[in-house]
Amino acid sequence: MTDEIKAVARRHLAAEGANLSLRAVARDMGMVSSALYRYFASRDDLLTALILDAYNALGAAVEEADGAVSDRADLRGRWRSATRAVRRWALASPAEYALLYGSPVPGYAAPQETIVAAARTPVVLARILADGVASGAVTQPRFPAPLQLAGPVRADMALARAGVAPDVPEELMLAGITGWLQMFGCVSFELFGQFNNVIEARAEFFEQQMELMADLTGL
Repeated sequence: MTDEIKAVARRHLAAEGANLSLRAVARDMGMVSSALYRYFASRDDLLTALILDAYNALGAAVEEADGAVSDRADLRGRWRSATRAVRRWALASPAEYALLYGSPVPGYAAPQETIVAAARTPVVLARILADGVASGAVTQPRFPAPLQLAGPVRADMALARAGVAPDVPEELMLAGITGWLQMFGCVSFELFGQFNNVIEARAEFFEQQMELMADLTGL
């Protein structure tokens, strides 16, 4: 029953965006709305369940794509495979992607329990970088000019790498996060229509951007 409720809610996401109504979901299921509260106490609980499912589905797709590269020393190949998986999943699940990376849902604040699921995708990308540092294949980012990190930015980078890639220097972590932002920016621009009448070769453009990011991080 829980799976069926979430399936109906996903259809509402696709048709109407993230402004979910438990009453509308119940109506589609032929139930009274009070019966739905036995499974989800509130709209926010249902949204949280959908967000967790989406983060975990994306994370699983990216982990599988990275794991499919048999040569673990092929860092650029792993980066390509993982980032392609993000784009593939987003294009196949646009409503779920929009729930995760689109406009915030008014009145909703994601609980702490979503953090682990949300981290699955960036952790894969950080570990590619960490593996490069551990093997000596990646030593420093390829910025166009020497970059001095501002103190607060360096502190943020130290915090970001602490849990998943403690041996990655702050400058490399900045380059890695830049690649992460560029990846999601490209996917979001494609999915939300900002490339319309500007970029037609969407897949090829994405590949080019990801190669540039691999260059930046020294993969």
